[in-house]
Amino acid sequence: MTSDRRTRNLLLLPLFLLVTACATTQDHLLDMNTSQVQLRNIQSRAFDTTDKEKTMRAIIATLQDLGFMLDRADYTLGVVTASKARADTMQMQVYASLRVTVTVRPRGEKQLLVRASAEYQRSPVTDAKPYQNFFNSLEKAMFLEAHQVD
Repeated sequence: MTSDRRTRNLLLLPLFLLVTACATTQDHLLDMNTSQVQLRNIQSRAFDTTDKEKTMRAIIATLQDLGFMLDRADYTLGVVTASKARADTMQMQVYASLRVTVTVRPRGEKQLLVRASAEYQRSPVTDAKPYQNFFNSLEKAMFLEAHQVD
């Protein structure tokens, strides 16, 4: 009878570990230093334009000016994804990667809302400074495009 009990316990141990591992992972997914509302506020900026095409062109140009490689752009969805990687040329390895996804959607009748979401090494970027830098550069690009300055 003790061997049956041991066998049963050994069989239940992996199941118990799996369940507790899932619970821990779920807790970490929801654990952030910055609330989602604050982060969304940092990541978003409204622009007084309804020209989605020009806005997306300005986003692409801004990302390229900041050293990003364009991964994907979809006008219909209003999504641009780009990445930047730093490599160790001596060891021929990528040691850091930054990925940005920018979305464009209407906000009311006279504005577009642009939201940038960045990940560094597969972790969300929650610091406001990189987003401020991106939006400042984007504002300049949109101003130059609106006034047709090369």
